Amino acid sequence: MKATRQTKRPEDLNAALAARKGPVSQFVARHYRHFNAAALLDAAKGYEAHLAAGGKMLVTLAGAMSTAELGLSLAEMIRQDKVHAIVCTGANLEEDIFNLVAHDYYERVPHYRHLTATDEQALLGRHMNRVTDTCIPEMEAMRRIEAAVLEEWVAADKAGERYFPHEFMFKILRSGKLKKHYQIDPKNSWMLAACEKNLPMIVPGWEDATLGNMYAGHVISGAVKNVHTVRTGIEYMTWLAGWYTQNAKKLRTGEGSIGFFQIGGGIAGDFPICVVPMLHQDLQRTGVPLWGYFAQISDSTTSYGSYSGAVPNEKITWGKLAATTPKFIVESDATIVAPLIFAWVLGQ
Repeated sequence: MKATRQTKRPEDLNAALAARKGPVSQFVARHYRHFNAAALLDAAKGYEAHLAAGGKMLVTLAGAMSTAELGLSLAEMIRQDKVHAIVCTGANLEEDIFNLVAHDYYERVPHYRHLTATDEQALLGRHMNRVTDTCIPEMEAMRRIEAAVLEEWVAADKAGERYFPHEFMFKILRSGKLKKHYQIDPKNSWMLAACEKNLPMIVPGWEDATLGNMYAGHVISGAVKNVHTVRTGIEYMTWLAGWYTQNAKKLRTGEGSIGFFQIGGGIAGDFPICVVPMLHQDLQRTGVPLWGYFAQISDSTTSYGSYSGAVPNEKITWGKLAATTPKFIVESDATIVAPLIFAWVLGQ
């Protein structure tokens, strides 16, 4: 029997989609055809289709994406309502603001693979804290933000008020006290964009971040009297359960659902995805929909026992995803992949 050629090849379909977009998307459609490149484009198209169907998207940030300046693309995603909630590590929460006020003092170390222990000690001596190829200046970034947020911690403590970590960050951004220190275009700060939108945020495990360590220090010293002035993880989970239930109920009246776009692994991804099985299994709530889209960008090798390296189908067995949920995994560097996916969704 003679084989029949497909009427439309994948590259032709992708080119047609990209024709309505900008040059970055057109480049991706032309060159990203196979393997992780194709997975990247599939995830981007899936993201776009999820939003077009009326869905919402929760984005998780692990690693050091703020120090990698993901705000250059993520901030616009937030402004254009392509992101509806963010779960991030404490490091990502604070490091976007560090970069906002101290960018000109950062130092790039492209030869970081060749640094000796003596070289690293010299960086410490200069109060330069290294994150891969980038050094964060302690005095200009960390201590400047510590001084600003300490005022808010102490004020809340004295007033008997309690706030989440991200709410304290929003307070200092809204106060305007940092504006004179801005060293990047504010439109490239995803935290400023989130603050302007009052975007729902969850920051599990905040205690292990730089500011979390500083907060513990101020509790020990007595500057902050009540350790519970900053609300923590269990309260974040209970808040997330309410947010998910409320939004899933609203979306069920239409055709949309809540999607899960995971950058990296770790607690930023593990914590929020568990809200669905918690609602089902621990609270015995019926009718709560599963996540309606899932994509992960990961450089963790698929392996036995590695949560970050688990393939998406494993999540079916834990009651997180359905067999029919669109699932994508791009095994690559998120600093390369995420801006390209965001560019496609933004039509750039």
